[in-house]
Amino acid sequence: MPVAGLVPAPRREPAQADLLVRNAKVFTGDPARPEARAVAIRDGRVAALGDDHDLAHLVGPGTKVVDALGRRAIPGLNDSHLHVIRGGLNYVLELRWDGVRSLRHALAMLREQAGRTPKGQWIRVVGGWTAEQFAERRMPTVAELNAAAPDTPVFVLHLYQSALMNRAAVKAAGFTRETPDPRGGQIVRGRDGEPNGVLLAAPSALVLYSTLAKAPALDEADKRTSTRHFLRELNRFGLTSAVDAAGGFQNFPDNYATVSDLARSGELSLRIAYHLFPQTAGQELADLKRWTEMVKPGDGDEWLRLNGAGENLTWAAADFENFSEPRPELGEYETEFEQAVRLLLENGWGFRLHATYDETIRRDLAVFEKLAAEGLFPGGNRWLFDHAETVSADSLDRIAALGGAVSVQNRMSFQGAAFLDRYGAEAAAHAPPVRAMLDRGLTVAAGTDATRVSSYNPWVALHWLVTGRTVGGTRLHPAGNPIDRETALGLYTRGGARLTGEQDVKGTLREGSYGDLAVLSDDYLTVPEEVIPGIESVLTVVGGRIVWASAEYEGLDEAVPPVSPEWSPVAHFGGYPSGQGGARQASLVAEAAAESEQHRRWRVARGSVPDTTPSFVDPCFDH
Repeated sequence: MPVAGLVPAPRREPAQADLLVRNAKVFTGDPARPEARAVAIRDGRVAALGDDHDLAHLVGPGTKVVDALGRRAIPGLNDSHLHVIRGGLNYVLELRWDGVRSLRHALAMLREQAGRTPKGQWIRVVGGWTAEQFAERRMPTVAELNAAAPDTPVFVLHLYQSALMNRAAVKAAGFTRETPDPRGGQIVRGRDGEPNGVLLAAPSALVLYSTLAKAPALDEADKRTSTRHFLRELNRFGLTSAVDAAGGFQNFPDNYATVSDLARSGELSLRIAYHLFPQTAGQELADLKRWTEMVKPGDGDEWLRLNGAGENLTWAAADFENFSEPRPELGEYETEFEQAVRLLLENGWGFRLHATYDETIRRDLAVFEKLAAEGLFPGGNRWLFDHAETVSADSLDRIAALGGAVSVQNRMSFQGAAFLDRYGAEAAAHAPPVRAMLDRGLTVAAGTDATRVSSYNPWVALHWLVTGRTVGGTRLHPAGNPIDRETALGLYTRGGARLTGEQDVKGTLREGSYGDLAVLSDDYLTVPEEVIPGIESVLTVVGGRIVWASAEYEGLDEAVPPVSPEWSPVAHFGGYPSGQGGARQASLVAEAAAESEQHRRWRVARGSVPDTTPSFVDPCFDH
């Protein structure tokens, strides 16, 4: 019966999705709905999850539909400790040995790059590798660097421990017999007193980083291009967010200009929460005070935002993590450190602290407990310790009582052998004690600490978390001590989001969360352990934008400008070597070992080396 004044409401069709990923095995990370088959994204956020037929009504003329072909999809990964800003400014200048399986191949790459590097430029191999990863199980020698690149300066950084330089680099750096050793470092010399190309962190890595800083930098345009390509390389592995830990030689605001410019133009493909790190000893309090008057945590948007201070607040309070050297004995630092922490807390700033050893953590906690008596802890400001390889059970209890968190990195993947040699198997089995942290209810996040030590590949870190093995296969954690795969994935998704206060919109796939996800080459949750390090993303989505696409989806992602300068190592070798998925990568490990053994046997048969162990200097670089 018609009623005067009332008319039927028009039927409302739901707004169409911008992107629909269907036919996927979706791990949501949300306990309320752990699985789905399809994800719809609209206006940068997850609009709906369900089965394919549940979401079919969200498909319209403007919807991009991607068939995942039954692959595993996960929330976008979030590296909670990555030097992404500094790494981006230098990425295209660096020859990456991350994931290279034989030293022979690494040296061949170096020799090839020397042929295209223009005069005045350096070849830099900066982190992401260890001698353990090579089939030869050794580092290169200075003689090999000289043979591979006789005229082009070569700088090869090995962990926090040392650097190798060829003759041309020693000259370019200005090192002579009169050059004094810097504090905490050593310029190794030959019998004649001249530098021989070896730099040692003893235990401070400052000598390594200050020498690297002497190499030419990119111009502003190339820094922009370099950063975009580095972010795209991270997207390749399923990373959609990172917490930048600042670091040495990263000045604010100058060195943040490139990412700020990319954020303004909408060209970031990775969400970044950044920290501020005082660069000059003796000036830390002045810098922190100035910054608290300029900016505040949370400034920015969902793509680029300030998260707090650190990972150093004062230089005197920072320990060094060179496990080939004894633990450093720090001087008195508490007075200035307390002033820095008080300043930050009173101004509403959170912070993160580089602390490798429990001895440092205990001293820091004593300062915090003093301030807690005044009501400053726990005070609502997010704060955390980074690294914490030797943190004790008592210290973990104290961190929990003060409202702190912990960010762990897979530095032991690369430095585990040195740690094992110095501290023994019992200490290595709990370095760091991730399970004990979780059992106390602490917020724990995972990351890499790339790029100057560990590789930026998150799947190498996830492999370490679930197996306790180094990149060379050495088991550090006994069976049963590592965490399960879902828990590890949570540290790489929800954990990082909690450190930045974004857990309501990041780290899980649920309605209203950011539309950040990755479709994987191999199913992380079911593949054999040895396949995990070779996993890549075939489709990475950030805020509904396809920022990386490969395999069947190649060409769906956004375009980036060509690598510049043209002679860049990245333009020719790319970044981390692709294994076309984890299964292929696992087979390449065996192939590299077999190739190395065949090469050794060929040299033995030729009479180049005795039939014992591999030659210290590869004769293929003698001619």
